[in-house]
Amino acid sequence: MDCGYTEHSYRHLGIVANRTEEILTKLGYDEHIIQLGKIAGYMHDLGNCVNRYDHAHSGAIIAYNILKEMGMPVQDRTEIMMAIGNHDEDTGTAISDISAALILADKSDVHRDRVAKTNMTTFDIHDKVNYAVTDSDLIIDSENRTVTLDLIIDTKMCPVLDYFEIFMKRTMMSKYAAKYLNIWFELIINDTKLL
Repeated sequence: MDCGYTEHSYRHLGIVANRTEEILTKLGYDEHIIQLGKIAGYMHDLGNCVNRYDHAHSGAIIAYNILKEMGMPVQDRTEIMMAIGNHDEDTGTAISDISAALILADKSDVHRDRVAKTNMTTFDIHDKVNYAVTDSDLIIDSENRTVTLDLIIDTKMCPVLDYFEIFMKRTMMSKYAAKYLNIWFELIINDTKLL
């Protein structure tokens, strides 16, 4: 079913969960925090089943209640709830190590595989930009304390400037999330370092 948004299913959730885990692991967090981050990654978009608008907040409440019913300790489910509730660029910010890692992981998943529409004549700017990204890699360098989003954009599909038109808030959110983790965020597009 085409709901008009980018893909938010198992593919996206798996990438976000695994990248959250990778960030926390490479930065030396303990196994407990890493597992909480991975759970937050898998659950972060639950709120989309209610509505795209304000999905971070509704998803945080849904996740909290699911984890409560499963018997998770209150401190752990609260950490996950806070991370999920703060992952959206319109209403959230990094407020914990888990939330910062989740933000970086979520905002790094830009790729043509996320485009749900199959008819290119119906693409809006979000579809065009995502579809133009043919390669996306998140590189965590613990030694140099950097996290790099490395993208290849097919400029025949859309100009690089279109990326910034729709992703500037996400880019700035990623920069601040990295700062929260005491690392530096870098953005490379088509082998050119932009941040």
